[in-house]
Parts: sequence; C-alpha cells; structure tokens
Amino acid sequence: MTTTTTSVPGLRVAELAHAVGVAPDTVRYYERAGLLPPPARTPAGYRSYGGEAVERLRFIRGCQRLGLQLRDIAELLAVRDTGTCPCEPAEQLLRRRLSELDAEMARLAVLRGEMVAMVEALPSADCPPPSPATTWCPPEGR
Repeated sequence: MTTTTTSVPGLRVAELAHAVGVAPDTVRYYERAGLLPPPARTPAGYRSYGGEAVERLRFIRGCQRLGLQLRDIAELLAVRDTGTCPCEPAEQLLRRRLSELDAEMARLAVLRGEMVAMVEALPSADCPPPSPATTWCPPEGR
C-alpha cells in the first residue's frame, strides 16, 4: 500500500468526519475496511482527504441508512470505482433488504398486538405475564 505525501491542504480526518456527520474513528474504520481509499499524507503524516472523500462517505452513509451492510456497500463501491453505475446490483440488494424489512415489520406488528393486549389487561389482579414462566410481580415473601 503506497501513500503519497502532499503539500496541498486537504481535509483532515476530523474535518472530513464533521462534513459528513460521523465520528473521526468511523472515517478511520472505513479506510481500514477498504471503503475509503488510503488518502495522501501531509509531510507531518496526517491524512489529507480530497473532496471526493466527502461524496464517497455520503454514499456509504446513505446506503447504511437503507440498511445495507458494509460488505454490500463495498460491492457497490467496487462497481462505482470502475466508472459504471451500480444500479443493477443495487436493485438486487435493495429488493433483498425490502424482503427483510417486510419480515421485520410483520414480526413487530405481532409484537405490538401482544403489547396492546397486555396494556389493556393491566392493571388488574390477574395481569398477564410478560412471557411464559415469569411474572411482573416479585416472588411472594419479599
């Protein structure tokens, strides 16, 4: 891995992180994970990111907001880095994510129904247990 040194002022880690709204450690992690290419270095050894790093981090954050995993994002970035738009692989990833999201929403709807029934039964002398084999109340004798 070669890094170049530059005298041209770029963005340092904290400045890049601030511009995108992430922690500086996140920027360093993305670099270690290969999502961000190694930046040029100043003569003092500081990372010096160009403006393209801001756009790349925004792309990564946008993908994460949609629930894509870092390995999926890395695949999309690899396609983007060839100069090709990653629309086809993105569609496949997003369809899979939609399916996962639908399953999670169905699970949450069932959970919500259980919670509504429990709230409606509380408070009463025979309140329903939060789960089988347990109770809201402390053991007798305490």
